[in-house]
Amino acid sequence: MRRTEPVTDWETDFEVLDAGYVEDPFGIWDELRASCPVATTERRGRAWLPTRYADVTAIAHDTTTFSSSDVAVVTIEQDEDEDILPYGLPPITSDPPLHTWTRRLLLPWFSHRRVESYETLTREICGSLIKEFFDAGRADAAIDYAQQIPVRVISHILAVPDEMSDAFTGWVRDSLEFADDPERRRRGNYGIGEFLWSKVQERKEHPGDDLISDLLQSRHDGEPLEDSIILGMAMLTLIAGVDTTWSAIGASLWHLATHDDDRDRLVADPSLMATAVEEFLRAYSPVTMARLVTTDTEVAGCPMRAGDKVLMSFPAANRDPAVFDRASEVVLDRAANRHVAFGSGIHRCAGSNLARMELRVAIEEWLRRIPSFHLEPESSVTWAGGQVRGPRSIPVVLR
Repeated sequence: MRRTEPVTDWETDFEVLDAGYVEDPFGIWDELRASCPVATTERRGRAWLPTRYADVTAIAHDTTTFSSSDVAVVTIEQDEDEDILPYGLPPITSDPPLHTWTRRLLLPWFSHRRVESYETLTREICGSLIKEFFDAGRADAAIDYAQQIPVRVISHILAVPDEMSDAFTGWVRDSLEFADDPERRRRGNYGIGEFLWSKVQERKEHPGDDLISDLLQSRHDGEPLEDSIILGMAMLTLIAGVDTTWSAIGASLWHLATHDDDRDRLVADPSLMATAVEEFLRAYSPVTMARLVTTDTEVAGCPMRAGDKVLMSFPAANRDPAVFDRASEVVLDRAANRHVAFGSGIHRCAGSNLARMELRVAIEEWLRRIPSFHLEPESSVTWAGGQVRGPRSIPVVLR
């Protein structure tokens, strides 16, 4: 069970849900890298937190010692009947060989060519959202904009009605943001699962041009895919394709709202957009994924036992000054940028092309219509953390 005491020693008792860590983890990572680059805790069983780029990427590539069978950053007790997905959410929660062939089936849906076909829709979504709040002169850049874009694009890929967007948003937030509330997490997982299960059954009778229909027609070793595998892959597409991307969009807009020079520079020179997008991804990487230690091992002198968890803090790795010059700064024209915002190794995000496009288009369309904006005076920006870190409310004044 989770202990509620505040953290007094980040080296031996870290807590990724600590309010200070969620709000501003950067200084904590810097201190750990200098004194104890692999922190540990026993708040929910023994877990480890590597903060250096070299350690994180090495662990990510060692899929034998570090399994993806449990990627949840925070482990909570579950009811015995809660797991309705015997294969989890492949490919992200599976090791080879299941990982290999399920990933291969997903990749065509997120290829460069396929993603290009989603760009017009994404621009239309962004434009319509801005139109709704532009005249008011104020908006919440997270709630009214960033959080609305990815869910509508993913709804298109899954061929579900646009009016489901709000329900999807609520379910995904319940699933990812409330790790210490088992009932809320269960509600989110079951909401997504039951809805998509009904769509799997519906597509059997009425196939269309969508991901679920495609998976129903796919074969592995000459056999059709089990419904539970299709359900897991569809759930992954929704969960992984929504909160992660809206967090990246929101963090980027927060940066531009609080750094006038960067905002004005990007408005004046749109050719910087490509490197700026990569830099926002590096500086504000949203995702931390866990790995399960399969056999006793050692990382950077730390003895890890089978059954321990390792929290793959890709955001911390992306702030490592040993790899990135001026690592704590956002450098819009950073040329060399080997960030791991999308992970590393065989589990590198299959939807990275889509996320990049959505982030780029969201910023382009916002700055085209709103070249100058700032945080609402006396307002507060709120952040969520744990599995995915990003702003949940960014009140801004449009000027």
